[in-house]
Amino acid sequence: MKENQHLLQTSLQQFQEQILALANDSKDDLWELLIILRSIEKIHREIREELFEPSLPDNRQKLYQLLKEVDELGGWPYISRMRLQEFFVNYDKVE
Repeated sequence: MKENQHLLQTSLQQFQEQILALANDSKDDLWELLIILRSIEKIHREIREELFEPSLPDNRQKLYQLLKEVDELGGWPYISRMRLQEFFVNYDKVE
C-alpha cells in the first residue's frame, strides 16, 4: 500500500471511531442518531457528486482499468436506507 493511502486509511479510521463514539453517546436518542445518519448521507452525496463523479475516467481504457480495480479491491460504496417495511416490523414490536 502506498504511503499516502496508508495515511488516508489511518485518518479515516480515526474519523470512523469519532462518528461511532458520537453515535454511541446518542444511542438512546433516536433524533440524534437520525441527524448523524443524515450527515453521513450528505457527506457521501457531496463527495460522490462534486468530487468522485467528475474524476471518473474519460476513455474506455481508463474506465476498464478502474472497473477491474474496483472488482478486485471491493465494490462501489453504497449507503443503504432502512426500508419502511423494516421500520414497521420494529414498530409492531413496540405494541
